Amino acid sequence: MAEKLLMRALRGETLDVPPAWMMRQAGRYLPEYKATRAQAGDFLSLCYNPDLAAEVTLQPIRRFGFDAAILFADILLVPQALGADLWFVTGEGPRLSTITDRVGVDALKPVDAIHDTLNPIYETVKILSRELPDDVALIGFAGAPWTVATYMIAGRGTPDQGPAHALKDGDRASFEALLDRITEATIEYLSAQIDAGAEVVKLFDSWAGSLKGDDFDAYAVAPAKRIIGALKERHPGIPVIAFPREAGQGYVGFAGRTGADCVALDNSVTPEWAAEHVQKDGCVQGNLAPGHMVTGGQALVDAVRHIRDAFSGGPHIFNLGHGITPDADPDNVALMLETLREHRG
Repeated sequence: MAEKLLMRALRGETLDVPPAWMMRQAGRYLPEYKATRAQAGDFLSLCYNPDLAAEVTLQPIRRFGFDAAILFADILLVPQALGADLWFVTGEGPRLSTITDRVGVDALKPVDAIHDTLNPIYETVKILSRELPDDVALIGFAGAPWTVATYMIAGRGTPDQGPAHALKDGDRASFEALLDRITEATIEYLSAQIDAGAEVVKLFDSWAGSLKGDDFDAYAVAPAKRIIGALKERHPGIPVIAFPREAGQGYVGFAGRTGADCVALDNSVTPEWAAEHVQKDGCVQGNLAPGHMVTGGQALVDAVRHIRDAFSGGPHIFNLGHGITPDADPDNVALMLETLREHRG
């Protein structure tokens, strides 16, 4: 059987047409997703129901023929598995019980206890590894430690990650103890996903861009390096995609510094800049602005061709620069893929 396109790109192969998938491709822009979520009752019930979570993961594959499926789950399941309270407020997003000192860190469950909560996620991976088409790669994922910590410290998403920066700057020992616990849990969580059938794993560091200078090195680069190193030791050959969103100049050399096989790019950097400074080290992923999935038209077609052509000199996985938004039009997703895969004369 021919090797999957995504795996070929991750191995460093330059392909005529890059493999494509989308962050949040199983989600609220699809009517079939909304129907399945209603069946589950709420978002967390959907995450923890292996049959329904597998179903929503498969829906965009059936509809669009993406080259990869990404496990349907959430980065905040790890804090919940460590003992944090987690709930979702309609229209506002996630809420967590907060950790503001060493007492809170020490009250978390030991890392080896997370599987009690997360076993349904591994079951979803097993279902998907059986049911996905033979040419579609299966991606597992977790949040990177800094990003997960920002939610655990603030109890919610914040515009500037201020509470996490305040704990980092005011009580570094407690902050680093929390980051260490998350890092260890992430290794175990991703390793279990790989054991269950994930062929690639991705680290989402959505708030990496708010770390500057030495903090970026200590809290974005170092944890990623530790996680990737541990996973590759346990699972030789497993490819890892890292997404330090809005890292800017921090994207340069990120693959070499962490051991990542691919660096995912947000759309604040141009493809030309990234091709010159990031792709020279290996595979890159990205980086279409998600707004094109809402507005469509010729601007979408032009942007897809621009990105495809700019990255055509090296290994590339086509994706968005951030997750697809709920107001996206599924017809624009189809247009994106049709344009990407058009005959190149």
